[in-house]
Amino acid sequence: MPSAAEHILDVLDLCCDAFTFPMLDNGYVYLAATRLSLYRTAADWAMVIEVFGFSPRSGLPDTHIHTFASTLYNRNTPEKYAKREAYDRYLANNPNNDSRFVYPMNEGDWQDTENGEIVAEDATSVVLRGQERPLPSIDEYTRRGIVLEGAPRVRVFELCRYLADAARQEVLATSNERRISVPPELPQILQLEEWHHPNVVDDDDRPSGSESFQQLAKVLATGDVGLYRPSQPPNTHWRNWPEGGTL
Repeated sequence: MPSAAEHILDVLDLCCDAFTFPMLDNGYVYLAATRLSLYRTAADWAMVIEVFGFSPRSGLPDTHIHTFASTLYNRNTPEKYAKREAYDRYLANNPNNDSRFVYPMNEGDWQDTENGEIVAEDATSVVLRGQERPLPSIDEYTRRGIVLEGAPRVRVFELCRYLADAARQEVLATSNERRISVPPELPQILQLEEWHHPNVVDDDDRPSGSESFQQLAKVLATGDVGLYRPSQPPNTHWRNWPEGGTL
């Protein structure tokens, strides 16, 4: 039998304490889109949370794939570490979680060469998942509820939020990317495009105290997707996390 719901919640809480559980108002990342997926067999479970956004320190928008699981697949190899001790620490510090990144947007001259946080003034397109996509007009941002902070110039995180609305499937992970750390034998049993996420920057707000994650843990423990019946409204849209990216 897979782990009990209480144990799954303990795993998620420990990841919060280790800062490896998604913090949607992460001061270093401008949030644009999220998705959550559950996988399960009679023996194992996995939860994947995708976060697409922009960190100025990274330079290029990325999709962060957070995986939490009873058994992890495709772990880092010892060769990726300078010393064996570092590899052993990686395994010891991340027994039930792993983190991977994908980059749906290509590098290019669409970013300002002097300030990579701004879209180049003369840029006309970006390459998204290998396909050229024209940049939107200023009116299109407004139509989608995105207020440009320095209009008519566009910041990279504002473009990300436009793309999250206009091309959501392209900016989030593919099915193969999403399950990069999930054992291949685990089928997907549930996928959520929105949910109520705990504000884990608060030490008292953890998955174990979240109605949504309590129910999701029960789904993983039993396989009964009908146990997910949240009463709280979803809050994963970027508008609900105004502190994200502000550090």
